[in-house]
Amino acid sequence: MTQPLRIDDIFRFEIPGDPDLSPDGSRVAYVLTGQDEEQDAAASAIYLVDATGGAPRKLTNGPADAAPRWSPDGTALAFLRAGQLHLIRVDGGEARQLTTEESRAPGAGPAAWSPDGTRIAFSALDAPRSPDAPVVVEELHWKVDGAGVVGTARTQIFVVDVASGLIEQLTEGTDNCAAPVWSPDGTRLAFIGESGPGLEHLRTSAPYVIDVRADVEPGRPPAPPRRCGTGIALTGPLSWYPDGSALLVTGRTTVSVGHLNLLRQPLDGGAPALLAADQDRNVMPGGPGYPGALAQFHGEDILFAVRDRGSSRLCVLSADSDRARYLDLPQRLSVNGAKVSQAAGTVAFVYSDESTFGEVGVVDLDSGKFRRLTRHMETALPDVRLPICQDRAFTVSDGAVVPGWVIRDPAAPAGGPLLVDVHGGPHNAWSPQADAVHLYHHELVSQGWTILVLNIRGSDGYGEAHYQAVVGGWGEADERDVLEPVATLVQEGLVDPARIALTGYSYGGFMACWLSARSEVFAAVVPGGVVTDLRSMAGTSDEGQVITELEIGGAEMLERLSPLTYVDAVRAPTLILHGAADDRCPPGQAEEWFQALRIRGVQAQLVLYPGASHLFILNGRPSHRVDYCRRVADWVITRTAS
Repeated sequence: MTQPLRIDDIFRFEIPGDPDLSPDGSRVAYVLTGQDEEQDAAASAIYLVDATGGAPRKLTNGPADAAPRWSPDGTALAFLRAGQLHLIRVDGGEARQLTTEESRAPGAGPAAWSPDGTRIAFSALDAPRSPDAPVVVEELHWKVDGAGVVGTARTQIFVVDVASGLIEQLTEGTDNCAAPVWSPDGTRLAFIGESGPGLEHLRTSAPYVIDVRADVEPGRPPAPPRRCGTGIALTGPLSWYPDGSALLVTGRTTVSVGHLNLLRQPLDGGAPALLAADQDRNVMPGGPGYPGALAQFHGEDILFAVRDRGSSRLCVLSADSDRARYLDLPQRLSVNGAKVSQAAGTVAFVYSDESTFGEVGVVDLDSGKFRRLTRHMETALPDVRLPICQDRAFTVSDGAVVPGWVIRDPAAPAGGPLLVDVHGGPHNAWSPQADAVHLYHHELVSQGWTILVLNIRGSDGYGEAHYQAVVGGWGEADERDVLEPVATLVQEGLVDPARIALTGYSYGGFMACWLSARSEVFAAVVPGGVVTDLRSMAGTSDEGQVITELEIGGAEMLERLSPLTYVDAVRAPTLILHGAADDRCPPGQAEEWFQALRIRGVQAQLVLYPGASHLFILNGRPSHRVDYCRRVADWVITRTAS
């Protein structure tokens, strides 16, 4: 007997992530993350599973283990435990710690093994700030959402000698350096470095290469890194061409809002070459809330991920073609997470589909055969059933087609309540895969609600024109993409026009505020992680200048596109949910909206989550995530009761 998923089921979740294939392609190391209700924190450990199938084996005990990376000889794994590099043999034994809080590089990033297995490169802050020290800043970007105040500290590139534990710092200065990757011959490291005339305002970046000595001698000045070319303005993760002659870069040649592309950057300083130019899809390197994969080589072919109609899909670009092909994987299967690993002709990745939040799978690149390796969803939640997403496409008044999904119990009667949920970004996207974040969807569907999610203008996965259509027109360009599909569902008799609620997070929170001021359709509104006053956000967000110049189109547009400008028109009861340590959309945004509503006599409630960053609904305290979802469900149910 199955039952709908409930919000409290979050404490039963076990979701895999960060898979890494052994060099011979025979085993997959991955992280399995659950939620510890007693500690009110995520709990993660590293597991191993054979690429041919079988029961997974727990390798580490956690509770905060992450980022496993195989040694070149396949005998050991480097991994992160509570932010420090550790090493463990896969045949058993205790883990050995390589870095410490007192070392020259506290707070390490994921390991990058040298080809000979003797050294590990990583990034880390060069000078962690004492939480009690005065904050003195002379440049922008002195805080980072999720990390808080970093002051003048910057991430730099380090190398640790595996045998001796000696650490050498390779880069230094006032610019951040990250994501090191070794050259095939082990003599150089490529990395992402901040660079360019718009650096302080727009965080421009470029690929760099640095020579790496065979020995580690602390205190000796590092060799200066070399910038590779001048044609890449925004640089993402890097890979080396197999012959070491060029870098494969995920990035853009202009500082502008748009798709990331695959670029070949010669080491000799020539102009970058655009690869797979006709694909018209955003290359997804992977990140929190934006699943994808590092673009990497399989022989002379390139494996990478793109966003297509809400899903992150794996592609292969052949050496003899300028057109990429999608891997032929089961329908509605999507990459879920920030890493895909390939070795010996096999690709390992975590995927989600309609029935699971995440499982480990492998695909053979030659035969195309796909194999599911884990069944954590079935084990953790054997008695739960998930709602099915029904594809919809709405043609709005200017002729644009707005894709989306209707989520409801097929047995629910027509004419019930509707929740419209707007995604963040604005360049993210809804997908038809099972959703482990917005648990209030499951709760409401079980009570007869219909959920409408839409990939409005600005959403990713429908070409660059759709992606860019909201730039300079937040709210103005895309409000009809929400309001007119809602009107269609009302006309169809599917929902009750008096029982329509609206929610959204981040950009979705912006849209929830905007639409509540521009329409009287909504009986209840729940904006989360909100943007309400673009003028104040420009000077307080860790990305304020980037958003102002690239997304909004300049300071002269800030008042016009701010929901606060139109707050006099708001009448709907409003619940505002916000992280108190949010540096992306600072909590002052929520406070301004709450105060403006209360001064005008609108029923409103403000909830702040202590210590919560902008991404807390993805990776914050489970108690906060549960509370967030409960409050959304309770608010819309009570305020739309017939």
